[in-house]
Amino acid sequence: MFDFLTLNDVDVKGKRVFLRVDINSPLDPASKRILDDARIRATGASLRDLREAKVVLGAHQSRPGKYDFTSLEAHTRVLQMYHNGRVKFVEDIDGPKALDAIKALKTGEVLVLNNLRMHKDENLDAPPEKLAETGLVKTLAPCFDLCVNDAFAAAHRGSASLTAFGEVMPMVAGRLMEKELTALNKVIYNPARPTVYLLGGAKVDDRIPVINRVLKDKIADHILIGGLIRDSFYMAEGGSPERFSTLKEEDKKLVTQAGEILKKYKKNIELPIDVALDTKGGRIEVLTGQITDETNIYDIGLNTVAKFSKFIREAGTVVAEGPLGMFERRGFDIGTKELLRVISEAHGYTVVGGGHLGGLASMLGIDDRMKHVSTGGGAMLSLLAGEELPVIEAMAKAKKRWG
Repeated sequence: MFDFLTLNDVDVKGKRVFLRVDINSPLDPASKRILDDARIRATGASLRDLREAKVVLGAHQSRPGKYDFTSLEAHTRVLQMYHNGRVKFVEDIDGPKALDAIKALKTGEVLVLNNLRMHKDENLDAPPEKLAETGLVKTLAPCFDLCVNDAFAAAHRGSASLTAFGEVMPMVAGRLMEKELTALNKVIYNPARPTVYLLGGAKVDDRIPVINRVLKDKIADHILIGGLIRDSFYMAEGGSPERFSTLKEEDKKLVTQAGEILKKYKKNIELPIDVALDTKGGRIEVLTGQITDETNIYDIGLNTVAKFSKFIREAGTVVAEGPLGMFERRGFDIGTKELLRVISEAHGYTVVGGGHLGGLASMLGIDDRMKHVSTGGGAMLSLLAGEELPVIEAMAKAKKRWG
């Protein structure tokens, strides 16, 4: 169980608050326009509870060297739409312009600092006590009475703005952080049975530790597998030996790990019984035993949708992360969309991971039918895999330090 303070434990009236959020958003490569503002909207609960404080909002967008590494000016405009315009942007982080703007801040106003990853100190990898000695923290910390950490989607990162402020001032969880961790607590500790995990996506190395942990610790009863993870398990069963021989060594290791999982937990693993192939631009479904070209699989088949749907409908808890196929391509979004609809109608406690799956649920207009849609992909997977998250550790440490 997680042990940290929340906004319920502090009086914020008239206080100067550093609010760390994660509003890292997908941008259009050409126009740099924000394509999905879900994470920006998710700041609303904490900002409402901080309306009697002076709030300085810190966040990042992408990382140096990437096309979507930009300032937070556009993000600020979106925030202004949701918060009656009482949001300002300063094109600075810890320089004179930022410090002057922080001093001039009035109660009820929000000041957005520029992309924190534009500061060299934010890109350092070190323990919180070392990061507390950086210029970024030493310059900004005297400006605040309290740090509110609401950046769940970055909770698996350990940068200065995420972990170090708890070393020098009280740090509590914001409303989104509290909501995310409460929901994930519920699926990790004593979940309603049977517990079903639906796992897809392309990053096999992120999902294998999750599958291992939730089966070893008897958190999950059934794992339903789609996306590219299916390939590793299929090859582990002896399928497509020619393709296995062409894999890189790190991918062969993942297949070996999938094989070890199957040896121990085969009765808990459900693989697709049919798949959809792209043949001359059209969708053709075949049983898995009839596949001749593994590289041509773009979705799970309808028989698999029916099979997986039965598990989901009968579940007491459902955790879903990652699309089941190449849902961006027309005709190959069927598996992911249909299973999302089934999850939205399920009677159990349903948690859908952030990123592609959460975004698609929002586009379909069914996200509000899930019990919880996470803003985090990597952070959620790290937590489910049993890893220690630096931000949660920092909040627990701050509770002990500041009470």
